[in-house]
Amino acid sequence: MIAEAFAVSTGVVALGEIGDKTQLLALLLAARYRKPVPIIAGILVATLLNHAAAGALGTWITRLVDPVWMRWILGLSFLAVAAWMLVPDQADDVEGAEQPRFGVFGVTVIAFFLAEMGDKTQIATVMLAARYDALIAVTAGTTLGMMIANVPAVLLGDKAVKFVPIEWVHRIAALVFAVIGVLVLAGVGG
Repeated sequence: MIAEAFAVSTGVVALGEIGDKTQLLALLLAARYRKPVPIIAGILVATLLNHAAAGALGTWITRLVDPVWMRWILGLSFLAVAAWMLVPDQADDVEGAEQPRFGVFGVTVIAFFLAEMGDKTQIATVMLAARYDALIAVTAGTTLGMMIANVPAVLLGDKAVKFVPIEWVHRIAALVFAVIGVLVLAGVGG
């Protein structure tokens, strides 16, 4: 179950992050500062902090909510995120997030942490932690998924997101979330 939690968390977040506002933020920071190492380190720190808190929330919720209700809440939530994945983020959602007085690393940590609040991948982290009840595996997986999507964005700039049309990536991610939602509602694997 832990390996599955890690693998699913990595995959859905890596797919879901492509074209997301935080990936667009990574592109903007890379274009502005041209210092990939502090940007990548900032993304890692911000994601670990944000997703550990989101995962802890998901794990905590599972202890409060009856398992039957939790199955319905999670199943419908996964289906809602599947629909949300079909709505791409816009670059202007993240503009103005930079605060140069904190340095490139500090700007990245602050901007990424704040941009991730209420974002699809943060909500997915809460849901995955609640689904699998494996905080460390989910946090590690969602963080790895964020890094898989964002490191190439920082290193290669906007060329990284032009290999495959973003619309197709969003559709695949939506399908993955929809399948997980249906499986949860059907009680499979729980």
